[in-house]
This record gives sequence, C-alpha cells and structure tokens, in this order.
Amino acid sequence: MSNTLRIHSFPLSGHAHRVELFASLAGIAHEVVNVDLANGAQKSDAFLALNPNGQVPVIEDGEVVISDSNAILVYLARKYAPAYLPSDPAAEAEVQKFLTLAAGDLAFGPAAARLITVFNAPFDADFCQMIADRFLNKLEAHLEGRDYLVGATPTIADVAIYSYTAHAPEGNVSLEAYPNVRRLLANIEGLKGFKPMPVTPVGLSAAAA
Repeated sequence: MSNTLRIHSFPLSGHAHRVELFASLAGIAHEVVNVDLANGAQKSDAFLALNPNGQVPVIEDGEVVISDSNAILVYLARKYAPAYLPSDPAAEAEVQKFLTLAAGDLAFGPAAARLITVFNAPFDADFCQMIADRFLNKLEAHLEGRDYLVGATPTIADVAIYSYTAHAPEGNVSLEAYPNVRRLLANIEGLKGFKPMPVTPVGLSAAAA
C-alpha cells in the first residue's frame, strides 16, 4: 500500500469535500481517488472492503483505513496538523460540539435540503428548512464577534461546517439573513490552500450524494 495519503472521494459530496479541503488547508500530501458513484463503484467488492457502508469519503494512510468524514478530520489533525485540533480540553470539547452539529442539524438541514433539489432525494423540504433555520441561527449567534468557531484560528470545526453551509443555497436555503455565517465562510475561503467544492448541477441521481 502506498505511503501517500489516499482520499476516496466524489466531487459533489460535501462530506468528501471537507476531507479534501482539510488536507489542502493543512498542506498534507495526498492523492484523490474519485469513486464513480453514478455507476455503482461504491458497491464493488474492492470499495466495500474499505468501507462496508459503501460511502465516501474513505482514507488510506499506509495500513490505516478510516471512513466517516468527521472521524477522518480528527485523525488527520492529530497526526499531521495538530494546530487544527486544540489540546486544551475545553477548546477540544468545543470543537467536538461542532463536529456533532455537523453530523446533526447541518446534515439533516442544509445538506438534506440540497439532496432534495439537486439529487431528487425523497425528503420533506419543509422539515429540512426548519432544521436548516435552527442550525443557521445557532451558528449566527455563536459567531457574533468571532472570526472562527473555536478560538482565534481555524480548526477542524470550521472545516466540518464549511462545505454544506457554503452550498446551502443549492438547497434553497438562503444565507442572506446570516451575515456572521457568511463572514465565516469568507474567512475560510481566504485561507491559504482553500479548495472550493464544485457547484452541483441540478437533476443528478440521489446515489451520487
């Protein structure tokens, strides 16, 4: 197995993008392996051997194989970029709080709303909008007077939140009423090594999410 970090990804997956974004921001040498989700590559024996759930992202770092985007962020920060995961227990707890928010309200709000509009996913748009509003209001209030979510410098909390929040308008979730959230997104986009996520064309299969 190659010693170069390999990221099994898909260009339009926000979960995969957050891993690629972090590797780029942190200057971690890596190779991106795009998985052909539209044609079922995630169901192949070779891919299922890496992640039995058949989902991207997955990383291979030498003999270490990890799936789940937030787990990957923690691993990569601990091993390669410790400045992105504070060692102070209280600050680290704050980071973990936002990883939970990314897996909860962000996933079931803006991310799910985007799945409806661009991947035709069979979700309840009104419910997704309600969760998205709750998520964005939490974020907006927390960011008052702050440049980043935890402390004065970016952490994996910001990376975990970025992709699906920045692309919330693709799911008809407006960011217009949230200037602090938009400022956070702009701060992340201004970092050295920032890597944008492609804008999603409408009408793709939900399998590509």
